[in-house]
Amino acid sequence: MVNGVTLRRSPEGDLPVVVQVSGEAALFSRPELKVERVSYPVMTPSAAVGVLESIFWKPEMRYQVVAIEVLKPVRQFTIRRNETSDVAPLAEALKGTRRVDTAAHRDQRNAVCLRDVAYRIHAHVELAAHADKSVAAYRDQLRRRVRKGACFQQPYLGTREFSAEFGWPDDTPRADVNEEIGIMLHSIHRDGQSAQPRMEWFAARVVAGVLSVPERGIELALPVEGPVV
Repeated sequence: MVNGVTLRRSPEGDLPVVVQVSGEAALFSRPELKVERVSYPVMTPSAAVGVLESIFWKPEMRYQVVAIEVLKPVRQFTIRRNETSDVAPLAEALKGTRRVDTAAHRDQRNAVCLRDVAYRIHAHVELAAHADKSVAAYRDQLRRRVRKGACFQQPYLGTREFSAEFGWPDDTPRADVNEEIGIMLHSIHRDGQSAQPRMEWFAARVVAGVLSVPERGIELALPVEGPVV
């Protein structure tokens, strides 16, 4: 137990690493709302992994989020954002053979975002089969980078418009947030065996300012376009 939070230990018996992040705004889009962007009330595990990988990542490792502490009350605001309705396939984008005319395919959409957010992320480092170092070595590298404020790219909170500040965890108390959130993305698996990644989901709820993330989610296929038969 850390700061009153019961945290799942790693197979080696170690507690997860902790990184504290904050920002002026955030947008963790709910996938069931296609037209307008509406944020979850708290950070998602996939967004937390994105922040950690921006700070430190190697092909030999991956992060498994255990819990996310909410450090500030949930406050929302609405903005109108420009988005493009034309996206080039990855293969064409890498070759430079496809040009996207953002002015011609620009849509304005409303977005319900979060204002003045802060979180403590607890996550385990898991090794791939070809890793040549111990788990402790990768954890220590992450901790050193957090202490120095070093990152591979600037972390962001759901969308690149909302950059994140990160640092060593302090004693900021958790916010009194208790909410049933509903279905939330747990993790994305890209194993290379199919064009579509596999996605796992879980029923998310925040209790006393803590979003606990199970070790595994439930794999669900996304709906395909076309008529129902």
